[in-house]
Amino acid sequence: MTGTQKPFEIPTEMRDFAEKGVQNARTAFGTFLGTARKLAETVQTSTSTSQTGMGTAVARGFDYTEQHASATFDLAEKLVRTTDVKQALELQGEYMRNQMSALQSQAKEFATLSESIKADLNKAQAKA
Repeated sequence: MTGTQKPFEIPTEMRDFAEKGVQNARTAFGTFLGTARKLAETVQTSTSTSQTGMGTAVARGFDYTEQHASATFDLAEKLVRTTDVKQALELQGEYMRNQMSALQSQAKEFATLSESIKADLNKAQAKA
């Protein structure tokens, strides 16, 4: 065989099908997350945690989950459109770098929030 061998290509119909699958999964996850967020807000309202560090942590947790899911679905959509392995690996590398950066930032915020929650608990115990 010579070096003129044509690389494997995914048929357009298969790409379209995969892209629709990713879009459907994104929509389904968005619905799920929206329902979970509403439930958490209802619980927070009924337990008066919405004004505390815990309420903030729960809200930020949902925000971060949504951000990570969106980034993952964006990656999946890009991967469906890739034409070769090199491009797919570059996309995966970029995704991983962005996710690691986001996780570092989020971990710092959660550390700060945990200190706030600890302070809230100490205040509540002092009143008891």
